[in-house]
Amino acid sequence: MKIGELEIERPVILAPMEDVTDRAFRQLCKRHGADIVYTEFISAEALRRGVEKSLRKLKTDPIERPFAIQIFGNTIESMVEAAVIAEEYHPDYLDINFGCPTKKVAGKGAGAALLREPEKMAQISEAVVKAVKIPVTAKTRIGWDFDSINILDVLPRLEDAGIQALALHGRTRSQMYKGKADWSWIRATKERARIPIIANGDIWSADDAVAMFAETGADGVMIGRGSIGNPFIFEEAKALLTTGKPLPLPDFRHRIAAAIEHLQLSVQFKGEKYGVLEMRRHYSTYLKGLPMVSRVRNKLVREESWELVIELLLAYQQECEGYARDGKIHVGGEYLNDHSEKLILNY
Repeated sequence: MKIGELEIERPVILAPMEDVTDRAFRQLCKRHGADIVYTEFISAEALRRGVEKSLRKLKTDPIERPFAIQIFGNTIESMVEAAVIAEEYHPDYLDINFGCPTKKVAGKGAGAALLREPEKMAQISEAVVKAVKIPVTAKTRIGWDFDSINILDVLPRLEDAGIQALALHGRTRSQMYKGKADWSWIRATKERARIPIIANGDIWSADDAVAMFAETGADGVMIGRGSIGNPFIFEEAKALLTTGKPLPLPDFRHRIAAAIEHLQLSVQFKGEKYGVLEMRRHYSTYLKGLPMVSRVRNKLVREESWELVIELLLAYQQECEGYARDGKIHVGGEYLNDHSEKLILNY
């Protein structure tokens, strides 16, 4: 896949997610094999007003390259101003969000709402392309709802506007994140595209990533929710794509170690108060399926000291060692502990 000077064969990419893909999580995913990472999506209006919280989202480190900054907005003026500001942070490329389905984005005429105004999508794209010297890409969905799937009409408009690649989520806006992503529309788009197509939607495992490439013919795949609490998915997908052989699934030790590393990075970039606070949403996914997890999770989300959080996680790891058989908590197994509680093993 080629975007400007950037060229990567079959990249596995971290999708932009609000309150998830901050510096800490991007760097963690990068260490686990993500080829390209995206910032959280950033409001164009907030950037042009100089809102500090939004400006902080632009900060990156060299380890994150190649990376993209994603912006959203519903006016040409705000998007152009935001694009110029974002370019000053030297991303490898700039991405326009035409896909967010949430009320606070689409409900204000931005994100996926612009699928109802394809001409405006093209006008915003063309203006942003002309305003910056770096490549510009876009991310969108297949349509607003099932009665107005219009991605095949949107595609050539974006191409003609100068968009250099398109990430496509195989759902409509009305689906939000429910139901099943329709990969057939991604394939249909790829078959007509003159630019690279990045496939997105329902990649939960390395097998899904391989299947997405095979079924859509996409140039790259993008993983969003499947990476939350599971940064390992990038190295797993890349190994399966390159060797045809799966990596061993991460055991509880790997998952707890990743949670600790994520916490340390979060504190490094946001300070102890906010670093610890914002990590609370992640523990359930890192520890999902492990024995007696609710008890330790309740302690983790109340603790304010990052050092004590780490102590809790390491103590919990020792508990898991007691449940393990042959050094691992095995996939697919079930047994009863001394308190007759069923434990789902090896997540």
